Amino acid sequence: MTLTAGPSEQVSQHPGFDLAVCSEMQLLDLPHLDRVRRLHALGFAVELWDWTPRDVDALAATGARFTSMTGYTRGELIDPAGADELLRTARESVAVAHRLGDPHLNLHGTGLGDGGMPNRPQSVVTPRDWLAAERTLRRVAALGEREGVTFQLENLNLDVDHPGVPFARAADVITLLESVGSPALRMNLDLYHAQIGEGNLIELCRRALPLVGEIQVADVPGRCEPGTGEISYPGIARALAEMGYAGVVALEGWASGDSEVALERFRDAFTL
Repeated sequence: MTLTAGPSEQVSQHPGFDLAVCSEMQLLDLPHLDRVRRLHALGFAVELWDWTPRDVDALAATGARFTSMTGYTRGELIDPAGADELLRTARESVAVAHRLGDPHLNLHGTGLGDGGMPNRPQSVVTPRDWLAAERTLRRVAALGEREGVTFQLENLNLDVDHPGVPFARAADVITLLESVGSPALRMNLDLYHAQIGEGNLIELCRRALPLVGEIQVADVPGRCEPGTGEISYPGIARALAEMGYAGVVALEGWASGDSEVALERFRDAFTL
């Protein structure tokens, strides 16, 4: 089974959801620029991880619409020197974002290294750490407000993919964002991570929705497309539509087999 999109290859989708796909995790048999072109041809927006290895001018020339990318390349929220480095590389990311149509800029509780492991694992987070993270995020939000871009803090899971990342739980992210209170700082609500760490996804969506900049999805276990695991994504799609969500839903997951089949399953899950 392959995706077909007619002469122009543009596929309509439910008007309430803006469907995007992480180009780092799908169509891996193609060079990266060709993945971006293929996703664009199929009607999906595109998400990026670290932009530094990429030819930004070539990405812009594809005509694709980019909805998110990594918003920093080094640094962290807590340590003062690390916070300064995060802000410095965030400014570099803002300049790239402007060239790509101002996609949302992702942040994490700390810098991530190889395999998504934290550069500086931290199993205990103190009240002082919370205050330091809030101060850093206020600086990030001020940068976003000045530059007309949106940063978003992503929840992660500690049990499988990102042990030792501070402020990883969705509840932690919500607390920090409510403390900062800036429209330039939103939540990247990753439901794959939330299912592993917290569950109760529909109620989590309801609680987080006023803060959400985008929603990312993949099934559990395996981090593959909807329909391969335990999450009822069609049910979540219906609930999000009832809540009035009209933003990005992005597949940040691997293909269980053929990527084009995975993309069709993703689209089907979020087409009402």
